[in-house]
Amino acid sequence: MSKISRVTFQIYTSLLLLFCCSAVCSQSAQSDTVITVGVASHGGAVILGGSVIPLKEVTMAAQIPGRVISISGEEGDEFVAGTLLVSINDDDLQAKKIAAQAQLSLARNAMQNAHVQYNRELWNPRVDNPRPMAGMGMPSMFDNFFDRSGMSGGGNKGIERHADLVTQKTQVAAARSGVTAAESGLLAIEARLRDTKAIAPFDGIIMKKMVEIGDTVQPGQPLIVFSYTKFLRIQAEVPARLMPGLKKGMVVPARLDVGNTQVKARVAQISPVADSLQHTVTVKFDLPEGVPGGPGMYAEIMIPDVSSPSRALPVVPLAAIHRKGSLPSVLVLDEDDNPKMRLVRIGGMVDDDSVTILSGLKPGERVLVRGK
Repeated sequence: MSKISRVTFQIYTSLLLLFCCSAVCSQSAQSDTVITVGVASHGGAVILGGSVIPLKEVTMAAQIPGRVISISGEEGDEFVAGTLLVSINDDDLQAKKIAAQAQLSLARNAMQNAHVQYNRELWNPRVDNPRPMAGMGMPSMFDNFFDRSGMSGGGNKGIERHADLVTQKTQVAAARSGVTAAESGLLAIEARLRDTKAIAPFDGIIMKKMVEIGDTVQPGQPLIVFSYTKFLRIQAEVPARLMPGLKKGMVVPARLDVGNTQVKARVAQISPVADSLQHTVTVKFDLPEGVPGGPGMYAEIMIPDVSSPSRALPVVPLAAIHRKGSLPSVLVLDEDDNPKMRLVRIGGMVDDDSVTILSGLKPGERVLVRGK
């Protein structure tokens, strides 16, 4: 290649690189947009702190005194409904159960014998077949002689037969009552045996364990806290003056402390009674499935204040919000069109693409939206 050709090639290559860089820079510049901060009418709102709680939670307590002999898992372990979680020693109750079963067997035998005696009296009356007494049987022979000859004067076989049948019926009823009493005693012991076991009432996890194997417990003593955490809620104490702005089923903005996550929460439960000291009402808000975090974490909920006048709030696209730090920020252009980062406080969603700004920005300011 000649020297002139080499120089020409280098010039051509330099021009090509310059053209490509200009195109890329132009495309990057075109992807950035500048928007003017608009406004949206917005009523007053109050941000309240709350705690994340599980959808369902129970504290299982001991029902009988005894010694803990087994615990199925540790805190955080998951179990399905019906799983045995904690059991208490039941040796004494097992012994009482065996005694109650023996008592029930005796009562059933007594009832069977009473039925047999009744049937014998029904089909083979004693007045027609008197039993001889011990010895030579002379009194019985005299009774038969006088009854048959009519010399006794006071005998009435019909009345005696009726009395014998009533007696046998009474014995059958008493034997049946004995069986019922024995069955009730056995059922009571079996119920106490069930109280020695703490069974999972639903699918969930052990949140807190208050006893260990070998501990002696008394009735009412807490054993474990069991929770259903697939769905979570926010529980907040709302001042009574804000209650007119809340209705069951309405959706309000919320923020979780985990990753500064912005979510929508639905009003699930409103306590019908206000606290007499704090003058607040307990309100629970359902969170979407799969939100980060867990029970006990901090959360904020935005409650509308219908008593305050509506005001105009700045509105920016979601794409203008930067979340690199702990607080959200936007790039605001100054008079020389230089972007300056400014921290803002985000409010509620206007639509799927825009959000209101509570502080840090004014309507009419210019915000730079970086291209993706």
